[in-house]
Amino acid sequence: MSLHVVAAIHCRLGQFDVAIPVLERSIEAVEPGNGLDHALAKYSGYMQLGDTYSMLGQLDQSISCYEAGLMIQINAFTDSDPRVAETCRYLAEAHVQAMQFEKAKKYCKKTLDIHKQHSPPASPKEATDRHLMALICEALGDSESALEHLVLASMAMIAHGHDAEVAAIDASIGDIYASLCRFDEAIFAYQKALTIFNSTKGESHLSVASLFVRLAELYNRTGKSREAKSYADNALRIYLKPQVGASYEEISSGLVEISAVYEATNEPEEAFKVLQRATTILEQGGRGGGGRRSGSGSGAMAGIEAQMGVMFYMVGKYGEARKAFEGAIGKLRGTKSAMFGVLLNQMGLTCIQLYKIGEAVRLFQEAKVVLEEHYGVYHSDTLAVSSNLAAAYDAMGRVEEAIEILEEILKVREEMLGTANPEVDEEKRRLEELLKEAGRARNKKAKSLQILLGSNSLRMKKEVAKRWTGGFSFRL
Repeated sequence: MSLHVVAAIHCRLGQFDVAIPVLERSIEAVEPGNGLDHALAKYSGYMQLGDTYSMLGQLDQSISCYEAGLMIQINAFTDSDPRVAETCRYLAEAHVQAMQFEKAKKYCKKTLDIHKQHSPPASPKEATDRHLMALICEALGDSESALEHLVLASMAMIAHGHDAEVAAIDASIGDIYASLCRFDEAIFAYQKALTIFNSTKGESHLSVASLFVRLAELYNRTGKSREAKSYADNALRIYLKPQVGASYEEISSGLVEISAVYEATNEPEEAFKVLQRATTILEQGGRGGGGRRSGSGSGAMAGIEAQMGVMFYMVGKYGEARKAFEGAIGKLRGTKSAMFGVLLNQMGLTCIQLYKIGEAVRLFQEAKVVLEEHYGVYHSDTLAVSSNLAAAYDAMGRVEEAIEILEEILKVREEMLGTANPEVDEEKRRLEELLKEAGRARNKKAKSLQILLGSNSLRMKKEVAKRWTGGFSFRL
């Protein structure tokens, strides 16, 4: 146990790499077969080691440690012990963080099954786990099951007088209704949550601001720009004067979402001001300006720069857009995330607008590799980047390479969508044009380049907005 204490000290000092070998020695030093105390010590060591790997962002190793701890716990007690339920929930949360939702669902279901055996019906613990299960079901696209779990969780929390938890659940219910385009029900759920948060947390709490943002986005989706801007203004006032203890990333994230609302309601200058404010707040956090940091400042700054790049692009300021995308890509390089691939593609489109075709080709090539690793060659995002690469090759006069890519894209789209799909028809038309032009002198401004400068680039805002996951969710 002394090694556990030493490791904990290293963790508190942020020395996670040093703590790992100490914890590994502590795990090796005990044998579960020597009694319950040894088993619990080994279990504790694995869980602490899992937490340490998690702090380093090494989720696979973290989950492996938690699973090893779970097996020791099951052997020491039974697989239906309430303590096992707590570890299963821990694993479910870890798999959610790793975006492994099927595995998360398995462990969350195990937790709920144990509650049925040992907890009274509709207990607060069960309600909390149903809330988690709802988030998992929603991520898996099962909105109806998610709503069922949320309603049951809400009823349980109401019965036990846990108002703050009821409000959080109602906000989640509103999110699902909004995703299903059931806007009236979503507004009702958000307003209900807003009333509770106002009374329990105060009118200037960030939870209230977050609901204002949700309502602003919802009203914007239904074409009510005036109401949307009003709610965005209310949220902005709170985020600019946050309560003590709020993290820089949480504040800047809210500001980015508000900026997206202003942009959508044709207030581009206001949107830029809010984004610049978000950048300033993150920079203050990076310099240790006195607030709480969550440790993901670099990713958050990349998200803001990505959004600024989109906005510059949409108003035709391609040089500024390129600079913003360069900053975001530089901060994400090494992560090789799907968002990294998306941003490479968007910067490639920006370079096309600046007629830097060679640079665009390199960016599309790298984006294609990254997205193939994450999504596979048949994913729509991968195919879109491949299509951009083919157009750029065509613009450079590398017709045979463009034809080869388009033939492969067309084959995949026909298999996935059928021969009568509009996207398939578009690819056929492009391929036929290239085949006709093959062997002839190239026009300096090829037809494929016109496509990239036109319809393809118009999708940029949507591409970045939908797929940023590094701490922000840029919604349209």
